[in-house]
Amino acid sequence: MKYTAEKTQLHPRNRHRARYDFPALIASFPPLADFVAVNQHGDESVNFADPAAVRTLNQALLQHFYQIANWTIPEGFLCPPVPGRADYVHHLADLLAEDNKRSVPRDITVLDIGCGANCIYPLIGFREYGWRFTGSEVNEEAMKAANAIIAANPDLNRGVRLRRQKDSSLMFSGIIHKNEFFHAVMCNPPFHASAGDAQQGTQRKVRNLGLAKNSPLNFGGQQDELWCEGGEKGFISRMIAESVNFSRQCVWFTSLVSRKENLPDIWRALEEHEVVAYRTIEMAQGQKQSRIIAWTFMEKPARERQMGRV
Repeated sequence: MKYTAEKTQLHPRNRHRARYDFPALIASFPPLADFVAVNQHGDESVNFADPAAVRTLNQALLQHFYQIANWTIPEGFLCPPVPGRADYVHHLADLLAEDNKRSVPRDITVLDIGCGANCIYPLIGFREYGWRFTGSEVNEEAMKAANAIIAANPDLNRGVRLRRQKDSSLMFSGIIHKNEFFHAVMCNPPFHASAGDAQQGTQRKVRNLGLAKNSPLNFGGQQDELWCEGGEKGFISRMIAESVNFSRQCVWFTSLVSRKENLPDIWRALEEHEVVAYRTIEMAQGQKQSRIIAWTFMEKPARERQMGRV
């Protein structure tokens, strides 16, 4: 069995560039053994169309690579692909390093907008770089699940805290306190523009996976995770507009952008709100293409001063 082939699209520091080493993962998380079998290509794998298999693989990856125990999410909530989420963290680290003499800063604060029940960015960011995270969340059940993960890993209390966002139309107000400062913001915005749009996307996913109609999905997702008014583009546009009010309380604001066709309108919104600088950082995992949009209201000397204080 070969374990050395690289997924060359992933970030060089991503721990998931090689093929999954299932014997090692099973050694770290024995329940995974029930889901591993030899596929049609003669390789060990799991059925990525099976929600339980995907969830258990995530548990094994988080235990093996990040020493996260008892990671679980309620039924129906978003089960994120760990390698792709780790890529966002590493690309953000490179962006921050540009203002820190090309060295990835360690003692920094990061805000994760909509951390979800999975709390994936704080878990990876804290373990990889020791970053301190504040995660915001509008869904009470999701926040309860994320807090349970933190409670199950006592050392996470040093680096991860959660805050409830009571107004789903806001990203920063009610979350960033007066005189509070963050070096970066992360966000994985809702993808779809409506419940109907989300349902159509679900059916496309079902067809692409060759599943029967109404089969359970491997990734899950609640309303606030999957859709919002205006979809991804609308969410990020509102995020940009609101970020103006917190321009001196954060160095870099960032968000994932799944749809490339949304970029021109997002760039236009950034220019209309007179940001000092913005970047589009390309990412890829297999056939899936994505990117990060990042913007700042601080000139480079001010960014360097903030990074120099950590």
